[in-house]
Amino acid sequence: MPSFDVVSELDWHEVTNAVDQASREIVTRYDFKGVNASYEIKEKESIMMEAQAEQHLKQMIDILFQKMVKRGIDLKSLERGKVVAANLRSTQAITVKEGIEQAEAKKIVKIIKDSKAKVQAQVQGDQLRITGKKRDDLQEVMAILRAADLDIPVQFTNFRD
Repeated sequence: MPSFDVVSELDWHEVTNAVDQASREIVTRYDFKGVNASYEIKEKESIMMEAQAEQHLKQMIDILFQKMVKRGIDLKSLERGKVVAANLRSTQAITVKEGIEQAEAKKIVKIIKDSKAKVQAQVQGDQLRITGKKRDDLQEVMAILRAADLDIPVQFTNFRD
């Protein structure tokens, strides 16, 4: 039976490249002259931003998001944290979401069932396996999920005919 997996993954190499490009840009920008600002990736789960003022953090977020979009990373997978100001420094964490959580998986399964497509959806950890009798049914489900307004970016992998 044909099947495919619905996953929510990031290309960490591209995330690292986007953070490096953003770091290089803040070093060369005039409005960051003399400002000690930096980005740091923490164990493939968050990006820490640090600057002297909150306004610099807002500019840093804009720069980072521009670089992420240019690198093909969906901004739905990034979640801003609260700004923490202490000791003349401001920090903010941007959490990187990967994988499909249980609540989101149930929402996707409900969308598939409401479409009346002749497929079965199974939750397997942080991904979904969609199986059907015909390849056309699976392609229909892919189109439905692309058009759906989901809170996470989804990719389709492991297509078997």
